Amino acid sequence: MKPLLYLSAAALTLTSALALAQDAPESLLPPGFGTPEPAPSPPPSRTPAPAPAPAPSARPSASTPTPSASDPQRSVSVPVVQSVPSPAARERGPDRGLTEEGGLALERLPSLEELERMTPEEFADILGTKPDYDIPPSARREMSRVGLIGEEEGGLPANSLAGQNGRLVSLALAGNRGQLVSRWGHILLRRALASRLNAPRGLSPQQFLALRVQLLLRMGEVDAARAIVQDIDNGNYTPALTAAAFDTYVYAGDLTGVCPVMSTNVGGRDDPRWAAARNICSAFRGSSSEALRQLDRSLSRGEMSRIDLLLAQKYAGAAGKTRRAVTIEWDGVESITPWRYGLATAVGLEPPAALMKAGGHRYDSLVALAPAASLQRRAAAADWAAAAGVLSSEAMIDLYGQIYAQPDMEAAFSSRAEALRNAYVAGDAARRLAAIEQVWDGTESEPALYSRRVLTAFAAARLPVSSERAASAAPLIASMLTAGLDANAMRWASAVDTGSLAWGLLSVAAPVRSNQVDSGAIDRFIENDDSPEARKSTFLVAGLAGLGRIGDGTASQYGSSLDFSLEGQTRWTRAITAAAESNDEASVVLLAGLGMQGSSWRRMTPRYLYHIVSALRRVGLEAEARMIAAEAVARA
Repeated sequence: MKPLLYLSAAALTLTSALALAQDAPESLLPPGFGTPEPAPSPPPSRTPAPAPAPAPSARPSASTPTPSASDPQRSVSVPVVQSVPSPAARERGPDRGLTEEGGLALERLPSLEELERMTPEEFADILGTKPDYDIPPSARREMSRVGLIGEEEGGLPANSLAGQNGRLVSLALAGNRGQLVSRWGHILLRRALASRLNAPRGLSPQQFLALRVQLLLRMGEVDAARAIVQDIDNGNYTPALTAAAFDTYVYAGDLTGVCPVMSTNVGGRDDPRWAAARNICSAFRGSSSEALRQLDRSLSRGEMSRIDLLLAQKYAGAAGKTRRAVTIEWDGVESITPWRYGLATAVGLEPPAALMKAGGHRYDSLVALAPAASLQRRAAAADWAAAAGVLSSEAMIDLYGQIYAQPDMEAAFSSRAEALRNAYVAGDAARRLAAIEQVWDGTESEPALYSRRVLTAFAAARLPVSSERAASAAPLIASMLTAGLDANAMRWASAVDTGSLAWGLLSVAAPVRSNQVDSGAIDRFIENDDSPEARKSTFLVAGLAGLGRIGDGTASQYGSSLDFSLEGQTRWTRAITAAAESNDEASVVLLAGLGMQGSSWRRMTPRYLYHIVSALRRVGLEAEARMIAAEAVARA
């Protein structure tokens, strides 16, 4: 109990020093209101009243005087009963908070200056008196089924992972680097991560959510990640979940969004970024001058890079009336980080294009989704984000609709927006087709071309079917399938040549097929295939086999002639096959996402594509399986 006595003495010294600076307190009540009335004397009675039962009290200590029967005039003080510390307070660590015996476990007592600078949350955290919840019990949200999409809204079944091993789920989530070769695989994985799912056995809800949020961030899905962490009560945060939420708000450039989480989890982290964010939160709570002084002190001590602290100062300076001007100079900055990108975007700055390009595609999705970024930068980033699955066709159309309405855009973007408009409103089909092809022209990479096809999906679906345009059928069908418009694409089935690329796309994308695909048609497809290493043909065979549209013997024969095999087992193939046999949709999707990692379709093998398509079909996700198979053929 000595640390508690020392801290109490320090606090008492501080409050006494402040009390000496003012006069004695003066009562504001009228005369007589401050004097209690004497208690009335009890009426005389012949029968003595029974003695009241002693009230339970805390065990007396050596420093607390104990009243005795020989001193009846001594007044008995009512003991101050402190609530039992919650388990969360005991788990805060050995350097702060309460021990299991209820005493303070501080390695070092704070000085008076440190006590003066502490926020109420920090002081309460040291004393172990911070409540776990700041909302009434009736308004608290459960930690089960946290997510955005319920099963009735298209999400995966909530209990899909009930029988799954938590270690396998953890490996599938933590082992995924976030970049998938397939646009449709990305969309499906995002849907699974955003579904309202119960945690598997062996994982707590907080662990499961932290893994999901971190994977969404690696995928570039910052909006979905932020919506999930906003659905969690502050009292339910653990260190891992706090770290995931902190990273989410940093990516989103919303440092004030993490303030409620930080106020409840003061000791969640111990690093310079956390301390800087805490000062930002203090500024927005009304202590902007002190927050800026703390950031100045961190800058002088070199606790973070100069650019990082200057951005924090500029963000914090937006609060209060400090009116401090902070100049941000990027000279000498060699790399972009989520902290630099998020804070720069939040204060209305755009990091240099060279830094953003060097940062890689991880920032393209953030820029494409950022409302504060310029339309030109969003459109440039969309040339990757749409192919990756971050942006839908509708989102791309909305973006270029805004570009069309802006008169001062660069010529490349304005002409593309005008061509997209002509693809819808031109007077005849030939002019609309020419406008669509104009949108596709000028791309420098395969992801950019595929993103433009995402942009034109609905315009392609509006074109009338004609044998005269059969030469353009394959890219038009590929464009429609980027948005899942399979019914519109199937209208071209009678106009395309058997064995052509358009025929191959329709053979795997068809919603219903009553008979197996003819081997002669596959042979003609292979003869017409001019892709490197006949990868379109290998993916076509793997997709048809996974969908059950050719037999295993036929697939094996084509595997021998094209030098690939769908047989052979790995730990991953055994895991996804077992999940499909158990009808575990969520596990199949998570494992499929693990197997689709890579920067391009060159990283995909026919065997993995076969197992992914087959497993998705077996658990009832045949539509997604068909779109992934068609995308593989189109992009190989």
